[in-house]
Amino acid sequence: MMPTLIVTTRTGEERQLDGEAGLSVMEVIRDGGIDELLALCGGCCSCATCHVHVDAAFVDRLPPIGPDEDDLLDSVGERDTTSRLSCQIPFDDALDGMRVRIAAED
Repeated sequence: MMPTLIVTTRTGEERQLDGEAGLSVMEVIRDGGIDELLALCGGCCSCATCHVHVDAAFVDRLPPIGPDEDDLLDSVGERDTTSRLSCQIPFDDALDGMRVRIAAED
């Protein structure tokens, strides 16, 4: 069984997506048909259009933020302690049930 990602859209709709392990969270969201996550750079960590807020219960399970991701997140309007670029989070079984909320557009 595939791990599940629970995504809250900008309108507050909650969508449950089956994600293939090995994809990034951004790819799971994109492949799940949620088009409000722009991901303009395609996952190259060169923009911040895949900004999400990760459920606090899962933040400690994620890989640490790298310097490029940190710099890009500094450029977004509503960064907080749960902010991540979804292209930088590898999705796998350990993240089954993780909730993310798509950040507001800057």
